[in-house]
Amino acid sequence: MPEYVYLIHPLRDAYFDHPTVHEEQVMEEHFAYLKGATERETVLLAGPCLDETFDIVVITVENDKAARDFMLNDPAVMGNVMMAELHPMEISFSCLKDRKC
Repeated sequence: MPEYVYLIHPLRDAYFDHPTVHEEQVMEEHFAYLKGATERETVLLAGPCLDETFDIVVITVENDKAARDFMLNDPAVMGNVMMAELHPMEISFSCLKDRKC
């Protein structure tokens, strides 16, 4: 199956320093969404950049539409906490891809 990466960026400048209650709740849902998808092996890799710029999510799904749907159904995107951008990609090297770490 093809692989995709999507980046999510906070919509609000002060998000990292002063998240609202709504943002915290939505991000808990985001975490649960990605955790469940990881258990189903849809999410290959996900996590935030430590310089508080964006989060990255690498997924494997059937096609472009499935990738876009997955990204748009992410609670962080649906809840208007994060904006997202999607890119098709190919993992060339990964301990995760080969499962031979």
